[in-house]
Amino acid sequence: MLDSGAQKLDRRETHYRTASPRHGLELFLRHLSPAVTPRKGVRPVLYVHGATFPSALSVAYRFDGYSWRDALCEAGFEVWAFDFLGYGRSDRYPEMREPPEANAPLCRAEDAAEQLAAAVRFVLAHHGVPSLSIVSHSWASMPSCLFAGRHPGLIDRLVLFGPIARRPPRRYETPPWAPAWRIVGVDDQWTRFVEDVPPHEQPVLSRAHFDDWAERYLDSDLESRGRNPPGVKTPTGPFIDILHAWHGKLAYDPASVRAPVAIIRGEWDGLIPDNDARWLFDAFTSSAIKRDIKINRATHLMHLEAMRYALYRESIAFLAAADEVPRGRGMTNG
Repeated sequence: MLDSGAQKLDRRETHYRTASPRHGLELFLRHLSPAVTPRKGVRPVLYVHGATFPSALSVAYRFDGYSWRDALCEAGFEVWAFDFLGYGRSDRYPEMREPPEANAPLCRAEDAAEQLAAAVRFVLAHHGVPSLSIVSHSWASMPSCLFAGRHPGLIDRLVLFGPIARRPPRRYETPPWAPAWRIVGVDDQWTRFVEDVPPHEQPVLSRAHFDDWAERYLDSDLESRGRNPPGVKTPTGPFIDILHAWHGKLAYDPASVRAPVAIIRGEWDGLIPDNDARWLFDAFTSSAIKRDIKINRATHLMHLEAMRYALYRESIAFLAAADEVPRGRGMTNG
């Protein structure tokens, strides 16, 4: 179903709503086509956002007039993104109208994977194609890989940007309790955006860019500015999934994923240091094509930072299968 109520981030952008697995709740999707249809036909890519902000503020957000989505469209991809329940333009869980302590954390990986399945099927039906590629950020690697493991025929390639990996169990320690939702303010986001940059290094995100982004962030929750301080009501399931992974319980089995996988991370990404990336890379035992790409002067929020163009290029090269020998150019005996 078309959605004409959301503000367009591009004049060519189209918006849709589709039923979620939760009865009566709908998911919001945004779509942008290439300006010129590529000769190879339709190549859909679905972006899956992370734990604290929706698609309008990530893949589709334009810094200095240009976004990751724009780069993907220029490369010939049909670019889709959707918001999980509780985020952006998608419906809110009814539990988000209740006190946070009254319910368990919302939008855990299993629930999110079912929402992702609804979004994928909508995109595939829209284009009449059998499969698509997924680009996920951070926590979203969990529902994305859960889905990919269960539906291998629907996935072409997976780009895992700043994914969360399993860490060894902590003896005598369990993940803490959490409420159903929490408020995340602008100051919380700023601290998170800059905390991993070493003190002696130049900033990788300008304050002017962030201030503009922050206004749009508050716009994602119509009640945000009525709070003191202003903040966005956010499901806590993703945070709990991350803590469980760091206590030895990753939400999916990487060995179940058969699609080609690219792990892309920043040099200063504190959520996936080298040890985590090595474990995750090795754990994708069923994937015949794997990449572990580390980009310098970048953090967990690289898509909003100075090195974002490197992220664009690396993701596009992998999604375009530019890592394989073209047909007819294989090895021959000379």
